[in-house]
Amino acid sequence: MDIDASALPSDLHIDLHFPNMDFDQILSRIGGFGKFQKMLYVWICLPQILLAFHMMVSIFTGSTPPHHCRESPVPAPGNQSRFPGELSLNFSLPGSSCLSSERPPPGNRTEQVACAHGWVYSKETFHSTTVTEWDLVCDKAALNSLGSSIYMLGLLVGSLLFGAMADRYGRRLVLLLCIALQTVLGVSVAFAPNFPVYVILRFSVGTTVSGVIINAFVLGTEWTCTRRRMLAGIFTDYAFGLGYMLLAGVAYLIRDWRKLQFAISAPGFLLIFYVWVLPRSARWLLANDRREEAVALLRQAALVNGRVLPAAAAAQLESCRIAAGSQRSYSAADLVRTPQMRKRALVLFYIWFVNVLVYYGLSLGVSRLGTDLYLTQFVFGLVEIPARSLVLLALPRGRRLSQSGFLAVGGLACLLMLAVPADRPNVLAALAMVGKFGITASFAVVYVYTAEIFPTVLRQTGIGASCMFARVGGVLAPALNALRGHSPAAPLLIFGASPLLAAVLALALPETAGRPLPDTVEDAENWDASEEKTSEDTSRAASSARSGAHRLSPSGDEVE
Repeated sequence: MDIDASALPSDLHIDLHFPNMDFDQILSRIGGFGKFQKMLYVWICLPQILLAFHMMVSIFTGSTPPHHCRESPVPAPGNQSRFPGELSLNFSLPGSSCLSSERPPPGNRTEQVACAHGWVYSKETFHSTTVTEWDLVCDKAALNSLGSSIYMLGLLVGSLLFGAMADRYGRRLVLLLCIALQTVLGVSVAFAPNFPVYVILRFSVGTTVSGVIINAFVLGTEWTCTRRRMLAGIFTDYAFGLGYMLLAGVAYLIRDWRKLQFAISAPGFLLIFYVWVLPRSARWLLANDRREEAVALLRQAALVNGRVLPAAAAAQLESCRIAAGSQRSYSAADLVRTPQMRKRALVLFYIWFVNVLVYYGLSLGVSRLGTDLYLTQFVFGLVEIPARSLVLLALPRGRRLSQSGFLAVGGLACLLMLAVPADRPNVLAALAMVGKFGITASFAVVYVYTAEIFPTVLRQTGIGASCMFARVGGVLAPALNALRGHSPAAPLLIFGASPLLAAVLALALPETAGRPLPDTVEDAENWDASEEKTSEDTSRAASSARSGAHRLSPSGDEVE
């Protein structure tokens, strides 16, 4: 049934004489951030808590407790729970955890030999970890870091796979698929019979984590009006930070790695109701020439928000620029096919790479701060809350300068750590917190910034490709931390210099604050020109207004 627009309240009117109304304007008219969107963000934020669990759990499940060589094939009763007094003294000696003096070599020389009967692990902090179960120490220690890198490689593969799938099959379908797979695979990890199977399952979990991250974020962004768009990234980041902190408490209560892995994965089964409550993206439906479904979704959203989508606005959706540019298929190659898109894509790819490299380089190095692991993990999660809160204040004032400034803060803090002596752990910890603060804030900005720069027809593919470069940084982060044994300054030098370069490159990106999302590649290519034209039109209109004001008296007569 048609609705007479003149009978609606003034704030619900759609201008019937607005022939070029785009999707963002229609979305604002039906409530760009009403009850419908707020409920959507609740559904988006819940999986983010579980994502933080999966991303950071290896800090606990893969931790290496104090250990020493077992002196006999059969350990004495209770020998694994604590170090015997005489052996705990040997633990402080160089190489005592990997060498045994039980049987001197031929010739009665004093050299120590490799552990012959395995190791005894302290259970003061952990009852069991993957390290203690599969003896990933000494000559096998590299396997532990390799497992972390392979998990990050899974995130890289997931960025490509599920980003492209979502552009083809829709955000909702792929998001539901990733949540289901993540839950099943996460529980399976807890029952891994050996280390190779464990690594394969963790790799698979990593792929689904990327799928949830990019699809949940883009779904929220595409349902949010321009004025409130930045909340899409920040709200989900708050949920991730909450999960970061909660993990410290869960790991403190559950010291067995298998039970901990099960505890962080099983809650995913509770999200089965998402099948009935999670909406599709109306913007994606329009971009794929499914106008009728998009109109039905917009009517539903308007109803939930206490608004009405007039028939005139529904008819105008036929001429939305999204649909006009959706008659061809797009691939990742289109991200670099045209000059402006290529420049912006390459800069964004590097910024994503640097953010993840430094973020996980600092996060996975928490044990090196010399404090309680659980408390340190909690504080590292806590620092994300003020970082993301500051982003809420900074983003409305400009995306470009915010991105550049936060990258510079993170990089400078890491470089300053090089000037602090090792006997000042409190100063080092404070600078590490500042670096984590800056990179966390930069991470929050780049999600919003990337979604605004890439056009609708390539948004999911663009974010997926960006995440791919980000995960390359994630794969390299554990390897760079391993360099500390050879060159303690090398990781910090890289963690400091790379964000500073990214801060400079970010200044070459366009400002997107308060501007409609580009829908086609042509929109993105002509963005700078349209911005200049808009600025000129605004200046010309302002000049005309001032001129008219000077030429008319209060009575309307012309004056000199």
